[in-house]
Amino acid sequence: VQLQASGGGLVQAGDSLRLSCEASGLTFRSYTMGWFRQAPGKEREFVAAIFRGGGSSIAYAESVKGRFAVSRDNGKNTVALLMNSLKPEDTAVYFCAAGRSIILSSMRRDQAYDWWGQGTQVTVSS
Repeated sequence: VQLQASGGGLVQAGDSLRLSCEASGLTFRSYTMGWFRQAPGKEREFVAAIFRGGGSSIAYAESVKGRFAVSRDNGKNTVALLMNSLKPEDTAVYFCAAGRSIILSSMRRDQAYDWWGQGTQVTVSS
């Protein structure tokens, strides 16, 4: 299984970025996909997740709710994270993750995910 995240970069506060994660080696539709981030000196934290199948259930961290949007394309084996109104505190390495047997109540837990991508850096300047 491989998860390849891309789309990170250096932007100014208020700008937008779209991250993408392409998965291979798995039955994509059967996996819940999550986005997590880790800032320097901080623990990894949950950002957003979209449930397996059609993605009828979506979860967001309170810090990004209303600014970020997660979506999936099962035909292309990709999950995207659209990030609007970026703030300096959004600066982090962003990781995508895939989980096969995740239940709704565990979508926010990183321990629930089986596979992780390599991460993409997002830097927001003030």
